[in-house]
Amino acid sequence: MAYTLEEFYADARNALREDTGSAGREAVRAKLEKLLREEAFVAEYCGPDAKPGIQTIYRCPETGFNVLVHIYEKGKSGPPHDHGKSWAIYGQAVGKTVMTLWKRLDDGSDSGRANIEKERSFELGPGMAGKFETGDIHSIEISDGSKFVRVTGTDLGTIDTAVFNPQTKTVAVGNRL
Repeated sequence: MAYTLEEFYADARNALREDTGSAGREAVRAKLEKLLREEAFVAEYCGPDAKPGIQTIYRCPETGFNVLVHIYEKGKSGPPHDHGKSWAIYGQAVGKTVMTLWKRLDDGSDSGRANIEKERSFELGPGMAGKFETGDIHSIEISDGSKFVRVTGTDLGTIDTAVFNPQTKTVAVGNRL
């Protein structure tokens, strides 16, 4: 029996109602992997006719989580960043994305300064999802033609996030969207 996008929304909402912590987000991550194994979902939202860019396809009025579809024609890499007071789950539909976790070495007391180093990297392929908790610093490297679904704890356009530069050991905090 097919797993639908509407079932995913309901399952994610229920998981976040039952547990607002890491276990609830892990349940959402697992359900996103289930959704990404559905050929009909991938064809509709991430198929060859999918329009490039980022599209928000759902905002939960009760728990605040958002579901976004990212469609990229060309690969790219982003700087290390966090999602402010939100968490994020990335689920790969097409192509691959290399995710790198970064570790902050300083205590954050010097505004505008940050000393970070790479902790580990892993690759997301089709059907895989990775979870980043609130405050996790990560960067992504997207392959040409990559398509993924990102679930966030809130609308990231409404909160401040941090962008890190490991070469200059600086951090900029603000609303990036």
